[in-house]
Amino acid sequence: MVSCHHHRSRRDCREARRQGRHQVVDTAGVAVEREAAERGASAARPVRLFSLTFGRDCIARLREKHSRELNLRHNLRRSIFKDEASEEKGERARMASFVGAMAIADLVKTTLGPKGMDKILQSTGRGREVTVTNDGATILKSLHIDNPAAKVLVDISKVQDDEVGDGTTSVVVLAGELLREAEKLVAAKIHPMTIISGFRMAAECARNALLEKVVDNKADYDIVVLIPKPEKFRSDLLNIAMTTLSSKILSQDKEHFAKLAVDAVMRLKGSTNLESIQIIKKPGGSLKDSFLDEGFILDKKIGIGQPKRIENAKILVANTAMDTDKVKIYGARVRVDSMARVAQIETAEKEKMREKVQKIIGHGINCFVNRQLIYNFPEELFADAGILAIEHADFDGIERLALVTGGEIASTFDNPESVKLGHCDLIEEIMIGEDKLIHFSGVAMGQACTIVLRGASHHVLDEAERSLHDALCVLSQTVNDSRVLLGGGWPEMVMAKEVDALAKKTPGKRSLAIEAFSRALLAIPTIIADNAGLDSAELISQLRAEHQKEGCTAGIDVISGSVSIGTKSLVNLLSDYHDVGDMAERGICEAFKVKQAVLLSSTEAAEMILRVDEIITCAPRRREDRM
Repeated sequence: MVSCHHHRSRRDCREARRQGRHQVVDTAGVAVEREAAERGASAARPVRLFSLTFGRDCIARLREKHSRELNLRHNLRRSIFKDEASEEKGERARMASFVGAMAIADLVKTTLGPKGMDKILQSTGRGREVTVTNDGATILKSLHIDNPAAKVLVDISKVQDDEVGDGTTSVVVLAGELLREAEKLVAAKIHPMTIISGFRMAAECARNALLEKVVDNKADYDIVVLIPKPEKFRSDLLNIAMTTLSSKILSQDKEHFAKLAVDAVMRLKGSTNLESIQIIKKPGGSLKDSFLDEGFILDKKIGIGQPKRIENAKILVANTAMDTDKVKIYGARVRVDSMARVAQIETAEKEKMREKVQKIIGHGINCFVNRQLIYNFPEELFADAGILAIEHADFDGIERLALVTGGEIASTFDNPESVKLGHCDLIEEIMIGEDKLIHFSGVAMGQACTIVLRGASHHVLDEAERSLHDALCVLSQTVNDSRVLLGGGWPEMVMAKEVDALAKKTPGKRSLAIEAFSRALLAIPTIIADNAGLDSAELISQLRAEHQKEGCTAGIDVISGSVSIGTKSLVNLLSDYHDVGDMAERGICEAFKVKQAVLLSSTEAAEMILRVDEIITCAPRRREDRM
């Protein structure tokens, strides 16, 4: 049906159509004439005229129909999943992943480097415990995260901490920078699979660049068979330990703690089992009062009436009940007709315990260490026999004690020949601060030792323990894989240079992804300089210029706030520290295994997140009612 404005007649409209013209009339009554002639047609095709009001109604109805179709499609999709699951697809899912990962990286990047800052973590529990730390893994483990991509970065930080001990912040920051660069490429309409392919090529190129620059001085020192000149390898270990501790709370006394850590790891004789190294925290004094003890220290007191000193100790480590040895019949009651009967029951229980103690004494021991409590009656029996009885040793303590003394944890004592005893030269009580502890010296496992940490508060001691643990992990891994690199941003500059060269030789869009990988690598020294309050743009430009020279060893010196320049070969630098102005002269070295783990783990995490095109969130499965 044709509709015209109110002051136009139907006859005028028909006349206009007959003449091959049509009039579109707006609400103001102004007509705009257009010629409408068909090619090769003898007559014009009739054109229907609609008022603006009718057109708006049609558009509104179309929109409403489209909205109903979308809602129907959404409801049908939701009906596929149980428990009201939700999903995000396409660009929205990818952006949610990018934003979550970059937020985690931005959270911890201020802790990176020797001048990185600390974070205060406060729990929401009743005690509202406070932790002060700049360790990336510790920070991320304490967070309650809902974003799935952010959880991926938290996981790689935990794995980095478990595997090599250091680089927990670097791996998250590098993964975040890779995703930041990938976001720009995706916005430029580059397919994620193309970006992933470029990242893989760049990661392999960067790893090969590091392999060409590593130095291994382990040939100068055999861990098992000591040879006359172990100075080079030990110097590498000291430099790596000081580099690791330079960003921790122990940075002011890093030389002292680096020596403690190296001495402890050297005692392991090539083993990576850190169970032989015990760390005890005792408040009081200063951090510099910490020391290394060549033996095992148990944080327990010797009971009253017990021997205070035992030589040539034979130790039985046990996990058994040493209270009144009752017959446990649950749900049963015993009725007696007099108090004499009660006394008889108590006497029977004591006799049962006496028999158990005699079985333990029959092992020919002079020290008994139990995981559980030892009541007064059996303790008196042990004291009468001249046996030192130590009760309620924590499970970690008896596990380590059994390990270092060469014994095994026993629970039954009927067959003495099947129980393996531990041995040590001397057991005595010592004082550390105001606390009494039990010292085992001359243990069967000669590599066992104890590091005693002193400090002003429990918060300081906890952070010092985390820092020292990181250094011990890195050193133990370096003993196995002794390849060493310079630090101070030098590895990132070497990798970025080679990756840039690869990008120039790579055709197609993958070259853009390779260039983005190079920019992400340069973000590490940039953040280190920013955290130190330096002009990162100026320092990075100087570094890039210096690294165009052959054999350059330039890096960022955050202490002096300048670029340390050296062009001596890396082999000569690590063996002869006399070229003033380079990274090796300052003793800034890092383990190759740490850098390799950071590079590969961050690339794999970024690749995993780049592959995501849909996020499906499901509600927790409801517990079904059981009849």
